[in-house]
Amino acid sequence: MNGVLVVDKPQEFTSFDIVAVVRKFSGQKKIGHTGTLDPNATGVLPLLLGNATKAQDIVPNHDKEYLAEFKLGVTTDTLDIWGQVKSETESAVKQSEIEEIIGKFIGEITQIPPMFSAVSVNGQRLYDLARQGIEVERKPRNVTVYELELLSFDEQSQSGTLRVKCSKGTYIRTLIDDIGAELKVGAVMTALRRTMACGFEIEKALKLDEIKELPKEELENKLMSTESLFYTYPELYVTDAQATRFHNGGALDIQRTMLAGKDLPDGSVFRVKGLKKFLGLGIIKDNSIKVYKHF
Repeated sequence: MNGVLVVDKPQEFTSFDIVAVVRKFSGQKKIGHTGTLDPNATGVLPLLLGNATKAQDIVPNHDKEYLAEFKLGVTTDTLDIWGQVKSETESAVKQSEIEEIIGKFIGEITQIPPMFSAVSVNGQRLYDLARQGIEVERKPRNVTVYELELLSFDEQSQSGTLRVKCSKGTYIRTLIDDIGAELKVGAVMTALRRTMACGFEIEKALKLDEIKELPKEELENKLMSTESLFYTYPELYVTDAQATRFHNGGALDIQRTMLAGKDLPDGSVFRVKGLKKFLGLGIIKDNSIKVYKHF
């Protein structure tokens, strides 16, 4: 099997658990994924099967979208409801107050990674240090929040739901913690569901029970193409002769393709396609289209 299987990850499963389940029921040994989801999070987890695993390090679209539930007036060591409570504060925040301040968190923002995270500092994972009760200084990171919307808020329970569209590396727990700090009452994430990753939406995701029940042939029909990972790149159709040359690792003269006469900078990437299939990615260099990655 070659392609992308979009899984709706259930709670209490790690991303590696999902890989193991799919490996068992698909019979496909070569499987990777495009980014982990915490065990307590649910939602979109794209798995790469077969030759699609070659795309793992070069997927161009790492933007994500989430539905995140939160509660004001509480903070924990993990920044989510599953951690140890650090503080509890009487909170009487109005919905309008939240709507007023969340605009501060749209655009490029700076975050400090939480101690309970997989970030490495001096060769050690932060979560390993955190479990030992050790807290170390972390370097701030720049991330981008494209959209941030308050979908609901119950002023009595001080609980609500946010929709967040953001760049790779954004910690939703940290975002909620920072919002709580801005409101001066603290906040904690209570649930997280990823609704989009790498351009794949939750509507296209299969639940584990569905995967377990599908025969291998039908499961294969559910795969998204490897090419679908690269839809942000433009297409470049080539002749049969050029397809053969590209397949064999040869560069193509840009003036002999549909790109002739166009002013394109070195480093531009294209989906190279023959008449019938996706061949791989080509990259412009020195007025030629060279092989970036075969599929």
